[in-house]
Amino acid sequence: MKMKFHPATILQIMIVLLGIAALAILIYLPLTEGRAENLDLFSIYSDPLILYGYATSLLFFAVLYKTFKLLDLIKQKNIFEQNAIRILRSIRQYTIIFNVLILLAGFYIVLFHAKEDDPVGFIVICFGITFISLFAAAASKVIAAILQKGIELKSE
Repeated sequence: MKMKFHPATILQIMIVLLGIAALAILIYLPLTEGRAENLDLFSIYSDPLILYGYATSLLFFAVLYKTFKLLDLIKQKNIFEQNAIRILRSIRQYTIIFNVLILLAGFYIVLFHAKEDDPVGFIVICFGITFISLFAAAASKVIAAILQKGIELKSE
């Protein structure tokens, strides 16, 4: 007997795995940072930049949750509803706020990094995340417009 998964279910599984991977990175990465080698756990995780990263990551996890909910609507064949457009609008807003917070972190590092540190790697990561989040915001706007048109056609 062959098990058949809905494509949205496979994407939901991928979202959960992405969330777990991101959480593992958020927990493990501060321990490997150069400044952390002589610090205790409390000092590592109470660093203002680490706390800023955790606060910013809440938006990332909110986007994952909203995307999971959107995929639920797709599985239930309820995608052409206003609820889907509201979810897409919130995804776009969260990604734009996330983008601004990442850019602020990048500017902070450029302006206030220690002279012996090389911030280039962090800046490249900021640019990569900015590009991805802008793409997600634009995609959610386009998909919301398509769904809105579909809802209008459905009501006629």
